[in-house]
Amino acid sequence: MFVKVVELVGESSSSWKDAVQRAIGEASHSVENITGVEVMNLTANVEHGKLIEFKANVKIAYTDDVLL
Repeated sequence: MFVKVVELVGESSSSWKDAVQRAIGEASHSVENITGVEVMNLTANVEHGKLIEFKANVKIAYTDDVLL
């Protein structure tokens, strides 16, 4: 068994938690067996003094049962 990692950026207009969840949701469309997530960086866009878009850079870990 191998653990692989893919890096993604999730975006949300409501929260950083939602941005992370969206990244996981997007990854789950093409990656099976997601086992964990590491949040690397949180950023946001600001307009007129208010947060308008939340972004989360994440590393998503998943298992791969490939035999060499």
